[in-house]
Amino acid sequence: MNLDSDDFELFALDRSFAQDAVVLDARRRTLQAQTHPDKFAAQGAAAQRIALQWAVRVNEAYERLKDPLRRAAYLCELRGQRIAAETNTAMPTAFLTQQMELREALDDARSAEQVQALSTQLAAQRECALNRLEVLLDVQGDAAAAAQEVRALMFLERFAADIDGRLETLGQ
Repeated sequence: MNLDSDDFELFALDRSFAQDAVVLDARRRTLQAQTHPDKFAAQGAAAQRIALQWAVRVNEAYERLKDPLRRAAYLCELRGQRIAAETNTAMPTAFLTQQMELREALDDARSAEQVQALSTQLAAQRECALNRLEVLLDVQGDAAAAAQEVRALMFLERFAADIDGRLETLGQ
């Protein structure tokens, strides 16, 4: 193993958006077994520190690869397309209008059922965005368009958190 390997190389996976969660989990378990610091106890403190670095690296890579949004952003970065969500907030007008309408609907929602309906609508939008990301990254190889889709999905994720917060205040 090489600490400089990207996450996909580390996990011996194709550099693609579509990933099998079962395979990813199995590879994580294998890597964790290989890098667990206790396995190196007889080799001394230095070997254990290196094993700990590897264990941390494996865990960080796994967290990035298992999350579709983080995986898509990582793939964009690997393909030379920075997400730059903090500085690049330009979005299509239709998307921003839709987001404003959703936020207004959340503000106007008075019942848990109304908020849950927004959550269901948002889940469908998220699923469509993830499907678009798979096509953009794995079929078309369009990292620039995928980066735009990642930024849009980040908006949706923030809105999902707001919905969850609203459901909590409504006792759901």
